[in-house]
Amino acid sequence: MKTIAIVCGGDSSEHDVSMRSAEGIASFIDSERYLIYKVEICAGKWEAMLPDGSRATVSKDDFSFMVEGVRIRPDMCYITIHGAPGENGELQGYFDLIGMPYSTCGVLVEALTYDKFVLNNYMRAFGVSVADSLLVKIGHDKEVSDEDIVSRIGLPCFVKPSRGGSSFGTTKVKTVEALRPAIALALEEGEDVMVESFMSGTEITCGCYKTKQKSVVFPITEVVPQNEFFDYDAKYNGQVSEITPARISDKLAERVSKLTSMIYDLLGCHGIIRIDYIITAGDKINLLEINTTPGMTATSFIPQQVRAAGLDIRDVMTDIIEDTLENAKRIR
Repeated sequence: MKTIAIVCGGDSSEHDVSMRSAEGIASFIDSERYLIYKVEICAGKWEAMLPDGSRATVSKDDFSFMVEGVRIRPDMCYITIHGAPGENGELQGYFDLIGMPYSTCGVLVEALTYDKFVLNNYMRAFGVSVADSLLVKIGHDKEVSDEDIVSRIGLPCFVKPSRGGSSFGTTKVKTVEALRPAIALALEEGEDVMVESFMSGTEITCGCYKTKQKSVVFPITEVVPQNEFFDYDAKYNGQVSEITPARISDKLAERVSKLTSMIYDLLGCHGIIRIDYIITAGDKINLLEINTTPGMTATSFIPQQVRAAGLDIRDVMTDIIEDTLENAKRIR
């Protein structure tokens, strides 16, 4: 029986969200086929959470830990850290160094997709439509004037940390007077702030995963927040309507699915990803962001889309685990 470590926690504001995703993934993985442990990483402490409620220190030499006098080294790690260090490439780099197979994209793709400003400009080069944006760096925020922002980006606009998720530090800015407080708030979450133009339209999200044997693009979810935008309360406190499949035409849904599959291949992704879009006038598809470790609670988008596709989430998890193990075998 293969041992799977679900790696969760992390050092960002998304720590608690990650812990909830770990609970979901633990319930989704076939426990008759795999031995499952959750490993929490936080503030330099790495601990395996054992069935009796106790914890075991995880060695940073090889990611092993002791269980009842026996040293356990997982056969692979399922990463569900939202934010640093599991969504920015740091943890993937460590696992590459120690030869530990993992469920997500590699270092470069993780780093690229984690930085929204860098990702937008990279994807624009491939003809993918994204919002106009500019970058404000910590310590240099006074060098970009309010007039520069308004003339280049316009109002309303979004001010958000360039690296991060779950809408922490994100503000929809409607007036010039609100720009500086919004930038200050975003800088509390990270060193770079992205100021992004507002796009009016229908928000949707689409999940995808691929293995050597199959390519799966899930049904699309329409996101209708009750608040100004899809903020933390909308994402995690139920202040949103999530409609799967989305109320869009079959032709548009096909275009979104093809674009999602193309982006997956273009970046060289691995495991489950979820891409957020906004559809503007004329059925124009605009990329918002790419989630390489999407939320995986029972009510998260991906499990919803799996159910809408008529699939079993247990089979999806098995696909990803077996593909990861098979890839690791080939590399060795």
